[in-house]
Amino acid sequence: MTDERDPETASDPPDATDAVDESAAEPEGRADDAEGIEDDAVYAYVLEYLPHGRADDDRPQHRRPAVAYGLDERDFRLFEFELTDDAEFGIDDRVQIEPETAAGIKRARRVGYDDLNRGASQELEYVVEDIIEADERRFVDFYNDAEPISLRLHQLNLLPGIGKKLRNNVLDARKRGPFESFEDLSERVSGLHSPKEKLVERVMEELRDDDLKYRIFVGVDAPTANK
Repeated sequence: MTDERDPETASDPPDATDAVDESAAEPEGRADDAEGIEDDAVYAYVLEYLPHGRADDDRPQHRRPAVAYGLDERDFRLFEFELTDDAEFGIDDRVQIEPETAAGIKRARRVGYDDLNRGASQELEYVVEDIIEADERRFVDFYNDAEPISLRLHQLNLLPGIGKKLRNNVLDARKRGPFESFEDLSERVSGLHSPKEKLVERVMEELRDDDLKYRIFVGVDAPTANK
């Protein structure tokens, strides 16, 4: 399938050199832990922790800062975190990155898929799947809310394996009521056997390919970004 650019729905790949604020410590307590209060904090999951720094860092080992790679759970941005000397991170740790960074993160910068080391790239798909499972309502609503991009292309067609027939099956089924879960999708839409896995595959495609004309999940401007 060939994607067609539509200015109202397409978004350009994020700039891998963008950086977030260089904050020091995470404030005590989270605002969304308080009863009835929600904050606008953004979190990422740690993909890899390198206590001795990157292997391609030519500086002596004692001068290399510890680093970690992370995936933003809101819009799937990739980050490299430069860590403080006393920081200790574990794979799958959930850390705040905006508007302030968690304790232990000295600096955070945007990176691309090709900047990840082997460990981080191997962990990435598992974390994408965990994020989608943990926020099932948001991603089920993609099937509920997906719209046409052009006269010939629909957002649903951007998912792997969804052609015209399966797209129409989804559209017909949702006219009878919104989908409530991935299981509900599988039961009500003939031929749609793995709705969650199709989303995981699309997110991974958007992360790996900087040249895609359409981005529906990755980047702050993506239509499904959980803003």
